[in-house]
Amino acid sequence: MRPQDRTGFAILLSLLALAFFDAMGLIIKHLSGSYSAAELAAWRNFFGIFPACLALWSSRTWRAMGRKLRIRQWRLAFCRGAIVTGAQLSFYLSLARMDFATASTITYANALFMTALAVPLLGEKVGPLRWFAVIVGFIGVVLIMRPGSEAFTPDALLPLVAAVLYALVGVTARLFDDDVASPLVNLYSSAASVLGAFCIAFFWGGFSPLANGSDVLWIVAMGTVGGTAVLCLVISYRMTEQSNLAPFSYFGIPMAFILGWIFFDETPFDTLFPGAILITVGGLMIIWRERVLLKRTKTRIIR
Repeated sequence: MRPQDRTGFAILLSLLALAFFDAMGLIIKHLSGSYSAAELAAWRNFFGIFPACLALWSSRTWRAMGRKLRIRQWRLAFCRGAIVTGAQLSFYLSLARMDFATASTITYANALFMTALAVPLLGEKVGPLRWFAVIVGFIGVVLIMRPGSEAFTPDALLPLVAAVLYALVGVTARLFDDDVASPLVNLYSSAASVLGAFCIAFFWGGFSPLANGSDVLWIVAMGTVGGTAVLCLVISYRMTEQSNLAPFSYFGIPMAFILGWIFFDETPFDTLFPGAILITVGGLMIIWRERVLLKRTKTRIIR
C-alpha cells in the first residue's frame, strides 16, 4: 500500500481517462473525413504536450529529484515516442475505416501482447495460466477480425498493429531507471511523438487547410482531451497500485459500443461478440494472475 493510497479516487480518475480517450476517438472519427490520420496525429500530439508538461510540473518525485530534465536513457524515451506515433497512425486510420467500437475493442488486446512481449524484452517468466489467457484473448481477436471470410478486410489489421505497438510502449516503460519520474519519461515520449507525427504528416501529403473555425475547435479539443486523459492516468497510477486499476480499463469496451451507437448509429453486434468477451476474459485472467503473484512476492518480503 502506498503512503497516500486513494484507490477509490484513483479508479474514478482512470474511468474518467477512459471517457476522455473515447471522446478523443469520437472527434478523430468525426474529423477523419476531412483530414488524414497523419495530420490528426500531429495535432493530437502538439496540443497534448501541454497536459504532459502539467503532469511533470505536478510530480512530487520529479521535484524531489531536483527537477532535472536530462535522463540517461533519452534514446529509449525518444524511441518510445516514435512507437507511439506509429500506434496512433494505425489506430486513427482504423477509426476512419472501421466501426468505432470494433476498432477500439481490438486495441484492448494490448494487454495480451504486453504479456507476450515481456518474455523477450524483460526476461519475465510467463506461466501456463497466463499463456492460456493470451490464447483465449487472441481467439477473441480472430473472431472479431474473421480472417478468411468475406467480412474480413485488411483494415482490420490496423487496430491490431496499434495494439502491438501500444503494448511495446507499455513494456519498454519498465526498462527505465527507477529514479526517473514517469511524467518525465512521458514528456520525452510526447516530444518525440510531436516531431515524428509532423514529419510523417509532411511526407504523407502535408497539412490540409482548416475548413472552418469549428474544425479548429475540434482539433484543439482532440489534443487537449487526449493529453488530459494521459494526465488522469498518470495521477491515478501515483495514487494506488496499477493492478487495482487495470480491471476497470475493460469498461472501455461497452463504453465504446454505446458511444458508437449514439454518435454514428453503429451497432456491430455480429462483429464484436463473442470476440470482445474473450478479449476481456483473457485480459482479466492476466490481471488476476499478476495480482496473485504480486501478493505472494509481498508476503515473502514480509516474512
